[in-house]
Amino acid sequence: QVQLVESGGGLVQPGGSLRLSCAASGSIFSIYTMGWYRQAPGKQRELVAAITRSDTPNYANSVKGRFTISRDNAKNTVYLQMNSLKPEDTAVYSCMARILPRVTGAVESYWGQGTQVTVSS
Repeated sequence: QVQLVESGGGLVQPGGSLRLSCAASGSIFSIYTMGWYRQAPGKQRELVAAITRSDTPNYANSVKGRFTISRDNAKNTVYLQMNSLKPEDTAVYSCMARILPRVTGAVESYWGQGTQVTVSS
């Protein structure tokens, strides 16, 4: 069984910073692309940033230059460093990973439970 567990959300003032972490655990053979999505109230879920196994990142235009995605393959963990946060960054942030489990032999997308990020003064 594969699990993704996120941490690091919270309340921060505009202009502040937060770092999100997401660790994958379980019977994992390999992890491919990892990413962060967010969903604000009344809006559709959107991709924030993603990173391939070879460390190639991809960002939404709205976060370029402010957010940085990284990963530690030895720890099966992906991070999202968020700087210069704005009120419009307020959302539930969820991590996603494309994982090949040892048991099934098929690559599937796995999701974390989500963590709230609130940017407010």
